[in-house]
Amino acid sequence: LPYFTEHYGNASSVHNFGQKARAAVEVARRNLAALIGADPSEVIFLSGGTEANNLALRGIAQAQADKGRHIITSQFEHPAVLSTCAALERQGWRITYLPVYDNGLVRLEDVRAAITDETVLISIMHANNEVGTIQPIAEIGRMLKEEFRPRRRNIFFHTDAVQSVGKLPVDVKELGVDLLSISGHKFHGPKGVGALFLRKGVRLVAQSTGGHQERDRRAGTENVPAVVGFGQAAQIAG
Repeated sequence: LPYFTEHYGNASSVHNFGQKARAAVEVARRNLAALIGADPSEVIFLSGGTEANNLALRGIAQAQADKGRHIITSQFEHPAVLSTCAALERQGWRITYLPVYDNGLVRLEDVRAAITDETVLISIMHANNEVGTIQPIAEIGRMLKEEFRPRRRNIFFHTDAVQSVGKLPVDVKELGVDLLSISGHKFHGPKGVGALFLRKGVRLVAQSTGGHQERDRRAGTENVPAVVGFGQAAQIAG
């Protein structure tokens, strides 16, 4: 509440009001990073899980377009992923939609078999938003690390963890992911705020331009009250 009233500054401004807001944003960033086992510099604040999924998929696809135009996902994803993949298909990317079986799980061998020399991104959700199935994310991450990265295959791994962060233990290093989507309201933070974990060294193309906010990864004045609430929810969830 104080960030709607007396601490109302623009967090991107250098004046005293702005710097107080900036300090609160960075506390929230540290809280969220601690919740998922990340470095604060790897957390990008956004408007929610949908924007996080869009930035992850479009940002990596565009950054890697000269290396390959193949993406692997599942038929079981949230529409924020499936609709984005459909849009990328219309723009020339090839998408493989893996099936799930009676237990609602993607099979590791299907992921492995789908990988080609053109594959640049795999996106599999952590917990399904309809039935709660927990996908084998750590196993997929381990397979990529052990079988493909030693051969210098630059395949990035994203998971939509909107339904799991704040409810299940989530550690980005243990999962072996390069990108991970989060939404604040899924664990009692405000609506309209989310984040994308982007592992250090991974380059993506920003989808909103116009300012240098979020280390040039997401332009636009920060929603300070929502970010502060998001960070507080992350601290409580931790």
